[in-house]
Formats: sequence, C-alpha cells, structure tokens
Amino acid sequence: MKRYALSVVILGVLALALLPGCKVMSSEDLKNSVEVQDFTSTWVSKYYQPWPPRLILVPQISFRIKNVGSKPLNYVNFNAVFNFKGDPENLGDAFKAAIRGKAVPPGELSPVITLRSNLGVDGKNLAGIRDNPAWKQAEVRLFAISKGSSPVRLGIFDVSRDIDFKEPEPVGPKPGEVKK
Repeated sequence: MKRYALSVVILGVLALALLPGCKVMSSEDLKNSVEVQDFTSTWVSKYYQPWPPRLILVPQISFRIKNVGSKPLNYVNFNAVFNFKGDPENLGDAFKAAIRGKAVPPGELSPVITLRSNLGVDGKNLAGIRDNPAWKQAEVRLFAISKGSSPVRLGIFDVSRDIDFKEPEPVGPKPGEVKK
C-alpha cells in the first residue's frame, strides 16, 4: 500500500511540474504575439479549359508571421475570408494549419504561409475577366487561432488585381499564315 501511495505522490508532483508547460495561449496573448509581414496577393487560376473556353480565377495571399511575443508560437491556424469591397457576401475563404511541429521562436519569422480562396470569379478567358466591370477590388480578413483561443483578427488587407496566369498560345497555324 505504501508503494502505491508513493507512486501516486510522485506522479502528482510530476504532473504539477509539467502542467505550466501545457498552458494554452489566450486570444489576447495571441494577438499581442503575432505580426503579419511580407504580405503579397494575386489572382491565380483554379480551373482553365481551352475549349469551350472557361477560366476561374481565385484570390491568393502569402505572408509571414513574426513572433513579437516572449514565448514560442506553436499550433497556430490561419483563416482568410475574401470578399469584394463594400459587398457583405463572402467571395470565398481558406483555412490552413500553418505553424505545427516546429515553433516560431520569439523575434523570428515563420516560413511563407499561402492561403488560396476556394471560390473566385468565372469567365471565358483572361480578357473577359479583366474587362468585366463586376470584377471589383477585393479584400481579405485574416484571422489566427491557437489552442484555447478564439479567432483573432490580424487585419484587413487589399487583394491586388495582378493576375498570375498566362493563357497558352493557340496550337496550329496562325491566322493569315499559308500552309506549305
């Protein structure tokens, strides 16, 4: 019986010694520890079909996180909600469990994190989308979530109207070219 009691006491002391290391990060701590840096945005192809012509472009953002807090950042998820400016309806969203396994130490930067919307704009070709008056300026609301925290808004960022897609050249003879 004494051996059992001693084992329970030792396990209790070990649990109390390790418990402070398992503390979750509050929403306020997360907001004060995270700074968005190197933010870039573009529109990329989600789907392209040459015939019948169809092109779907979606917004994509890339950024890095700087840990401005005093504790390492670990288990941080990111959520991006895209919409056209002035439009309350969501254009699309993206979620990524980005900071895992390897924590971001205080003062350091994370690797590049990329989030691509699941929905976007649909058209027949690149010129059709680019010239469409319905294709307005978009923005993204970026959130971070960690174990034990509520979603924390990191900011609202404008999405560039740059398009990272080039339609392939048509196959076959060019118009006006004589076949020999």
